[in-house]
Amino acid sequence: MKTTLVVMAAGMGSRFGGLKQATPITPDGRCLLDFSVYDAKEAGFDDVIFIIRQEIEEDFKRLVGDRIAKRIPTQYVLQDMSLLPAGRKKPFGTAQAILCCQNLVHNPFAVINADDYYGKNAYVLLHQHLVQAKPGEYCMVAYEFQKTSSQNGAVNRGVCSIENGYLKQITETIDIQADGTYEVDGIKHQLDQKTPVSMNIWGLTPDVFPFIAEKYEEFLRHANLSKDEFYIPKVMEQALEEKKATIRVYPDLDQWYGMTYQADLEEVRLALTSYVKEGRYPGI
Repeated sequence: MKTTLVVMAAGMGSRFGGLKQATPITPDGRCLLDFSVYDAKEAGFDDVIFIIRQEIEEDFKRLVGDRIAKRIPTQYVLQDMSLLPAGRKKPFGTAQAILCCQNLVHNPFAVINADDYYGKNAYVLLHQHLVQAKPGEYCMVAYEFQKTSSQNGAVNRGVCSIENGYLKQITETIDIQADGTYEVDGIKHQLDQKTPVSMNIWGLTPDVFPFIAEKYEEFLRHANLSKDEFYIPKVMEQALEEKKATIRVYPDLDQWYGMTYQADLEEVRLALTSYVKEGRYPGI
């Protein structure tokens, strides 16, 4: 069974600033995506599809895509921006991004963020699940919150409720501080550091596309298109509520790295440079 890696790379990173997907991590210019694709290929994924925006297409291919295409078959899809209302510059969100590649994806597939480092084990878990998954048997990899927070500012995370190894509920929670504190309607809450959270790393089968398309049409009819987001965690929660899918949750104790803020970059560089020196990434 062939499997595909789908990379959501359309975001520019408003809090980070600039094209963070292409920010060099190693002295020779490798970025986070080089490590992610390396890990995915080692785990058994056969090809990669990058979801990007038209205005970054040339730079993305020059700085990242052309190099990665030498390692693994690579395709691109542009996130549709045609329905954005006047004044909105951001795409509608991650679920709409995934929907844009429905004509290219014909195999079970993993979805990741371009600017996250998930660790080798995550791709092994996803691939092992996907090669034997039936339609509607989805999965995700969850991380302990303490392994995904930033000392440089608040973060947004999908807080997971898990029952017997399967996702029961996922709650998008915004502005969580490193100590786990956040507010909802003016009331302070405390998130345990070991709480499992989603980092937008999913394993899906192609039957998900009609369901996303259905929910996208509902979004277009009812949402405030000037500001609302069409996120994949919300669509996955709807699939659970309507009993259209099951979502197996695989806990990963690896350290996650990401670049929400410019100040996160040095920590990422130090960590991945050490991995290279240890021999985890020969050829990078």
